Amino acid sequence: MIALTGGADDAIGWTHNLPELLARIGSLIRRSRLAAGQLGEGELRIDLIDRRVERAGRLIRLPLREFDLLANLARVPDRPLSRSALLKAVWRIDFDPGTNRVEVHMSRLRAKVDRDFAWPMLRTVKGLGYALRSRPD
Repeated sequence: MIALTGGADDAIGWTHNLPELLARIGSLIRRSRLAAGQLGEGELRIDLIDRRVERAGRLIRLPLREFDLLANLARVPDRPLSRSALLKAVWRIDFDPGTNRVEVHMSRLRAKVDRDFAWPMLRTVKGLGYALRSRPD
């Protein structure tokens, strides 16, 4: 109770479930990074304010659509986003325009984010869409 009245957003006793405590800490860290305009897992860092991307300390220059595509995937790491969800989020299109614009931009993004690195972060999830992997399998 003292922690909550002292300004904490959440409080849990130390004697409680350790995995829950670690999950809550991880959640708070993710929220604080998002609030600070930062996204990314592992070796990927995305600065939403400066529109800057780094992987393993190396700067990756991306045009607007590719940056938005990567940022949307990074908001839900390891979970696939459908083609229609990406069309809506990145291009503001609520219908399938019958083009391969998502596939073309993903191909360009892969060439920049995955080429010359030890493992690919961007993957196609058959039947579901695209996902950003936070760590190698």
